[in-house]
Amino acid sequence: MKYLLDTGVWIWSLAAVEQLNSTATEILSNGQEELYLSAATSWEVSIKVRLGKLHLPASPGECIPAFSVKQGLQWLAVTHTHAFGVYDLPLHHRDPFDRLIIAQAIAEEMTILTADRVFAKYPVEVVWCGK
Repeated sequence: MKYLLDTGVWIWSLAAVEQLNSTATEILSNGQEELYLSAATSWEVSIKVRLGKLHLPASPGECIPAFSVKQGLQWLAVTHTHAFGVYDLPLHHRDPFDRLIIAQAIAEEMTILTADRVFAKYPVEVVWCGK
């Protein structure tokens, strides 16, 4: 199965694994699944680090690739098709990063690992990862 991590779940997987439930922990650690990290997450993390809302041990350009390799994550680029898909989504959620991740998951037929209950309102498969 192909899973796309939302930003919050990815951050928890690095620094707050106790926030993740056993299903999430199993999916992230079993080595049997295709796990993806969106370029939208890199964009969001870069902004949050620059604004001082998130702290990393080094720059996002150093940390995100290193963490991705360590976790066995594949990168998912943002395409025009993904961006256009945002238009088709109902306005349940106003966060542009989350909306883009949802559009990517729909276009790429992926399941999203999330702890954001609003994601379930969209026509996308989700796995609840929070406790």
